Amino acid sequence: MATKPGILTEWPWARLGNLKYLVLAPFACHSIYTFFMRKDESHQRDLFYILVLPFTLSRMVHYQLWISLSRYRTAKGNSRILDKSIEFDQVDRENNWDDQIILLGLLYYVGYLMIEQAHHMPMWRTDGIILTALIHVGPVEFLYYWLHRALHHHFLYSRYHSHHHSSIATEPITAVIHPFGELLAYYALFSISLFTTLFTGTASIASVGAYVTYLDFMNLMGHCNFELIPKWMFSIFPPLKYLMYTPSYHSLHHTQFRTNYSLFMPMYDYIYDTMDKSSDTLYEKSLERAAEVPDVVHLTHLTTLESIYHLRLGFASLASKPHTSKWYLCLMWPITLWSIMLTWISGHTFVVERNLFKNLKLQTWAIPKYRIQYFMQWQRDSINNLIEEAFIEADQKGIKVLSLGLLNQAKKLNRNGEIFIKRYPHLKVKVVDGSSLAVAVVLNSIPKGTSQVVLRGRLSKVASNIALALCEGGIQVVMLDEEDKKRFKAKLTPEAATNLVCSKSYNVSKTWLVGDELSEDEQLNAPKGTLFIPFSQFPPRKARNDCFYFNTPAMIAPKHLENVDSCENWLPRRVMSAWRIAGILHALEGWNEHECGDMMLDTEKVWKASLEHGFCPLTKIFAA
Repeated sequence: MATKPGILTEWPWARLGNLKYLVLAPFACHSIYTFFMRKDESHQRDLFYILVLPFTLSRMVHYQLWISLSRYRTAKGNSRILDKSIEFDQVDRENNWDDQIILLGLLYYVGYLMIEQAHHMPMWRTDGIILTALIHVGPVEFLYYWLHRALHHHFLYSRYHSHHHSSIATEPITAVIHPFGELLAYYALFSISLFTTLFTGTASIASVGAYVTYLDFMNLMGHCNFELIPKWMFSIFPPLKYLMYTPSYHSLHHTQFRTNYSLFMPMYDYIYDTMDKSSDTLYEKSLERAAEVPDVVHLTHLTTLESIYHLRLGFASLASKPHTSKWYLCLMWPITLWSIMLTWISGHTFVVERNLFKNLKLQTWAIPKYRIQYFMQWQRDSINNLIEEAFIEADQKGIKVLSLGLLNQAKKLNRNGEIFIKRYPHLKVKVVDGSSLAVAVVLNSIPKGTSQVVLRGRLSKVASNIALALCEGGIQVVMLDEEDKKRFKAKLTPEAATNLVCSKSYNVSKTWLVGDELSEDEQLNAPKGTLFIPFSQFPPRKARNDCFYFNTPAMIAPKHLENVDSCENWLPRRVMSAWRIAGILHALEGWNEHECGDMMLDTEKVWKASLEHGFCPLTKIFAA
């Protein structure tokens, strides 16, 4: 929102939420009906009217491709222009980027119905293409330059344009984040080319579509925050520097504010002496910038089939919220199916996110495999090979710590990473499975005064160490399986072993520590008001409304963790899993040992370190 919102700030359909797309429905239905059911006197169908809807949808795809590409490239760091972080407030502010796509679709429909010259446009007219280009270079660019300068006058800036400049580190969609009235002014300006060709009879479907595509491409490119225009283009044709801007050129406008006002053609900045003197230097520095080498890497993977859309590289609005299933993602099944097929046949670990913790550079890498594939015996070699490649790459790059997230540390897969340590004994990167902090988080989540807990679900390294710590601390642990009890009892002192009991009853305690394979029947048999505290990587499927469910082991990140604009799977905003935090702590503390296989760090030491570095316990209980 602008600092002092003016008239026509809010979009007309702002209160409709996701139902805003319905404003196009009557026109879309009418165009389909007209195309298939009615013909004019010459028995010809009008292509332009029917093409408005697919063209509108293609614009959304175009925008999403730029979003994904920009987020991937800026996470890697090569050719990145500005290092300033992007946070959740920017994601929320830019969440309505599709409003202007809806608006243009609406204007196309209304314009077609009202303007006779828009009917039966040919597919191509060369003179119309040339006229469109000339009108853009002349009146449009010139008028935009002065309109843009006017918008930087304090009166208009505070009421309109300040909303756009709230984003200093830009993303492609920042290009279209404007109040409604400001965008109307832009569209009125861009329509000069369209109306000129319409009323001169030179308009064509190609000229209309290509012009909008050109505007979109240049606008999105200018806000992508990584430099991609090669120097050879300007070497071959030197005047090009006056006719086409670069992302670094426009980035300076968002940091300096009073320079580089031009739309896409810097010549007006040269003419009126508003070009930033550091434009060429920043351009060259950005092009030469190498990919960033992080200090810590967290290795994760895809979860559900819909998780590709919840990735930071996917839909920004979904990534900025905890992972929940959305019905409309079913409409994306062709893309989902394609991604599944791609993970079967090939794949390579890719960078998902970058963060900064004080001076520590962090990255998240993802294995392109879904959770279901980790349970398939014939996929394990492929998955382990990808994890091994990540180990080798991290070691070669000089990365300090590699933490294993989700099922990348599964015992059946690689024994919590131990097989890679034995295979590469001279590995310099420290491998962390995060079990010690996960144990500490669960232990500190148990309500004070608890004398008895129930341990349910598939037992793991984390569960074993939780049970041992509780028994030694005088808290009774109730287990279901007699064999598990015997195995645990062998690790305890005779005094602590008395706190380990086996019972088939479900009413012994209202504090349940639960892991994978916790059944719905077990949940239904638990007493009313039971606290389910997961110790597993994945949360249990909630089956009760009268019980309370904690998150999987996690903590709230401190404010000095920067560039956090997406949620980690199902966790709330700015909450990180214990396994991910463990890698950060390992690097911050300079611990020189691996944490994998059966190895555990001192739980108290790890917990104390997490608090000292600003991580806070996640004490909020989330009901089903």
